Amino acid sequence: MVNWSWTSAVVGAATAAATAALISAKPKDPTFHLVSVNITSFKLGLPLIDVELMLTVHVTNPNAVPIHYSSTEMSIFYAGSLLGSAQVSAGSQPPHSCQLLHLPARLSSMEMAHHAVQLMADVGRREMVLDAIVDIEGVARVVWWEHKFKVHVESHVTVDPVFLDVVDQENKSDLELFVT
Repeated sequence: MVNWSWTSAVVGAATAAATAALISAKPKDPTFHLVSVNITSFKLGLPLIDVELMLTVHVTNPNAVPIHYSSTEMSIFYAGSLLGSAQVSAGSQPPHSCQLLHLPARLSSMEMAHHAVQLMADVGRREMVLDAIVDIEGVARVVWWEHKFKVHVESHVTVDPVFLDVVDQENKSDLELFVT
């Protein structure tokens, strides 16, 4: 005959719950999706053009814990050259959630002038390819433990340069969790 006790049952249930929590709490890469690009300022001052944009990015935190991240800057590339940057403000995001981030961006008129011929060809084709890279650092809090993380995001985006519609995109993110 097997001796059955409430203590054994509680320990077994707690072990099963802890195992399930560990499996479901495995860190997952967040997802990023560029929703829209809007011109907020366009100043033609020959020979230079100042262009400011607002990028709207949909971010999903698939993890079971909230995250808090510091401000950073996203680099925007065109034809292999740094064309401009977008500011990512510090913030936080609840677990299992998505939100829209509005990132103000500024493009370099000098760099645009260097690529004027290619830029005009892209306008004629109504297809412009941009690449963006950003590293986001922050903290994920699990109960009273804080775990630092870094997310490296690379985006390859095709935009219609006339209407600024996002035609196609490929986003890759890599999450690195630091256990201290």
